[in-house]
Amino acid sequence: MSANTASYQPVPGSKKDDAILVVDGVRRAFGGLVAVNVDHVEVPRNKITALIGPNGAGKTTFFNLLTGFDSPDHGTSVFNSQRLDGMAAHKVARLGMVRTFQLTKALSRMSVIENMRLGAAHQKGENIFRGLFSPLWRAQEAEITARAEELLTRFNLAHMRDELAGGLSGGQRKLLEMARALMVEPEMVMLDEPMAGVNPALKQSLLEHIKGLRNEGRTVLFVEHDMDMVREISDWIIVMAEGVVIAEGTSDDIGSNQAVIDAYLGAHHDSDLGGS
Repeated sequence: MSANTASYQPVPGSKKDDAILVVDGVRRAFGGLVAVNVDHVEVPRNKITALIGPNGAGKTTFFNLLTGFDSPDHGTSVFNSQRLDGMAAHKVARLGMVRTFQLTKALSRMSVIENMRLGAAHQKGENIFRGLFSPLWRAQEAEITARAEELLTRFNLAHMRDELAGGLSGGQRKLLEMARALMVEPEMVMLDEPMAGVNPALKQSLLEHIKGLRNEGRTVLFVEHDMDMVREISDWIIVMAEGVVIAEGTSDDIGSNQAVIDAYLGAHHDSDLGGS
């Protein structure tokens, strides 16, 4: 291998052979603070991509802009050739791109199975007129319930089926939110700090579930601070700092990137992002 090849590192915004999500010129400012200013980024299909960076880098704001929970000042994002600009969050989800939150959004006064049923799209019984005639939606409701129970079994929550979601532990709520996201059969799942508040006993389970999404042919983009997790499951890593994408590549690429060391680790240059 030549010296030039050995020193090559992917540049921010590098083109992917099969990108499921393409972002161009997305900017979001709050007053005089520019929270996100992403020139170009592409997320590869059927891969697990980590979005990392120091606190305040703009990662969650970027998630919000992509999924319709906030609107950019300008710029475009395209999912499966479909423009997402200005699209409401529920419509983005119906296209097949769903997300979870750092602080889980389970409806605590509803049961686990009821939370799961709410995740299904295009429910006939939600229509005020069709809802009056149970024969029009009973069969679909049974299918939705069967799908929900299958996912609860997969995520080891079947025994909590009829418990109030508010009684779940932090880790169980993370599992419930991930399971509920799959009710719409998404192509892409976006996870905002899936390990936050999760005890060590459930971390490995969550890791296996995330890898399982890729094995099913889904795309995963996740925000995370746990670098051990990032190295273990990521196919690709995107690094943000001060709202800008400053680097991307494999864990080896990122671990040796001086811009990442400067921005992500600050003065702690003795730490190794790519090591154990």
